[in-house]
Amino acid sequence: QVQLVESGGGLVQAGGSLRLSCAASRSIFRINAMGWYRQPPGKQREVVAALTSGGSTNYADSVKGRFTISRDNAKSTVYLQMHSLKPEDTAVYFCNADLTYWSGGSRYTDNYWGQGTQVTVSS
Repeated sequence: QVQLVESGGGLVQAGGSLRLSCAASRSIFRINAMGWYRQPPGKQREVVAALTSGGSTNYADSVKGRFTISRDNAKSTVYLQMHSLKPEDTAVYFCNADLTYWSGGSRYTDNYWGQGTQVTVSS
């Protein structure tokens, strides 16, 4: 079993930057498709950025040019670099990834969610 552990959230002033990290709790074989989502207060969860196994990226219109999604397979970690933050970016941010790992001599691929990390942008 694998867990995704998020970090990097916090309180930042508008215009500032944060980098969110999402690390697998154990060594994995490969990070496949992955994404970052967010859930603003009182609203539904929405996709922010996605990265396919082939390296293609997609971003929500609201974050294009400001956010960058990336991964480091060697560190079993995915990232979301956020610049020029706005108060409307305030939300709980979640990572999601399809991970391939070995366990007991067998290879598995499953989908996992991080626990969420709070990002608050003050005006």
